[in-house]
Amino acid sequence: MITARAPRLARAGRSVVLGDNLGEQPVSAFCIGGPHLGALTAADGAKLAAAADRALSLRVPLVGVMASSGAEVADGVDALHGWGTAARALARCSGAVPIVLAVVGPALSGPALLLGMADVVVMTEDAFAYISGPSMVAAVTGMHLTPTALGGADAHARHTGVAALVAVDAEEAAFLLEDVLGYLPRCAEAPPPFRPTTDPAERRTPSVYDLVPSRDAESYDVRGIVREIVDDGILLELRAQWAPNMVTGLASIAGMPVGVVANQPQVMAGTVDIPASQKAARFVRFCDAFNIPLVTVVDTPGFLPGAYVEWRGMIRYGAQLAAAYAEATVPRVCLILRKAYGGAYIVMDCKAMGNDMCLAWPTAEVAVMGASSAVAILHRGAPDHLRTEQEVAYRAGFSHPYIAAERGYVDAVIDPAETRPAIAAALSMLRPKQEPLPRRRHDNVPV
Repeated sequence: MITARAPRLARAGRSVVLGDNLGEQPVSAFCIGGPHLGALTAADGAKLAAAADRALSLRVPLVGVMASSGAEVADGVDALHGWGTAARALARCSGAVPIVLAVVGPALSGPALLLGMADVVVMTEDAFAYISGPSMVAAVTGMHLTPTALGGADAHARHTGVAALVAVDAEEAAFLLEDVLGYLPRCAEAPPPFRPTTDPAERRTPSVYDLVPSRDAESYDVRGIVREIVDDGILLELRAQWAPNMVTGLASIAGMPVGVVANQPQVMAGTVDIPASQKAARFVRFCDAFNIPLVTVVDTPGFLPGAYVEWRGMIRYGAQLAAAYAEATVPRVCLILRKAYGGAYIVMDCKAMGNDMCLAWPTAEVAVMGASSAVAILHRGAPDHLRTEQEVAYRAGFSHPYIAAERGYVDAVIDPAETRPAIAAALSMLRPKQEPLPRRRHDNVPV
């Protein structure tokens, strides 16, 4: 299949294309597909590994187009060896150069795991990917599913998070890959590219007053706030349909690419659950690997409570997010809009986790819990009219950002209309930031 923007990139029958450009970005590229209906042969595995090795040696992004029906049966164990060779090569690239893949057909069995090793995956609407196919699922579980229902683009966009973006066709997939690469550096040692803009860094944002309800129990779309802050209102949201209670995306502020992580009060009141923790942790590590500053927007009442959530491992997955922020060395700006309660406040890049600048609106509430919950514990058994008085007193004494500011946990309480200028100034100040990495083989946080 030939695309308009990247004609050599997606040409079937050429497993490796070296020295191509996708937009303005030089890349090392590969394409799985062709006469074997995309089955991965031993030769394909070797060529994919060669493309990855070339990306690593040239320090350029690795870009791939995949349509694989699995390992080539006729090649026997050699095909499995080829897949293993390719997987190891991708692992060497991880965190060193960006890995972006487009899936334009099936991606089955072992080769499907390549998608999980990429930084960003774009799937076309007719693509599908899975490890065990419908016949195996039916034989083992009794469930009869179509390939699309089992592993289609919609399933991977909503339920697994494998698909960061979904495209109508291969041509749009190439456009989306180009958009993503426009925010990324060539490699981990390079700075992100400057993105020209006519949007002034000092532009005020008074419209945010109308976007956030006055009652803290009411929801709103945090993406509206983000778009007011970033250049030209452009947010390239990644994995938008997976864990929608957490927003992750790429944008720029004063021409500087940034990664945005934000609680979404519109979904589950912005609580943090297991998928949200995984989504944010993965994105934070991705941005940190490629020198992209982080802007974290906080409005969360806490972790999602429930026995099922705890039994599935909320402790481990919450720790992933905490560890991702604690290890990040890129410039980090935290903005607290409303609620910042308990453990969720901690894992959303609070000052103790090492953020470089913590800003808060006057409406921010930095506390262990909300007023009603706190009074229920502190004044258990009190009459209702006294509880109401105590809630008012608690809000007056604790549900505001000024105590946290007095203690240095918040660097500045700002007028919401000054949000963009304040964040832009903080990022400009933090541009020279350098933080040494610890000398160790690797961490051992839960993955």
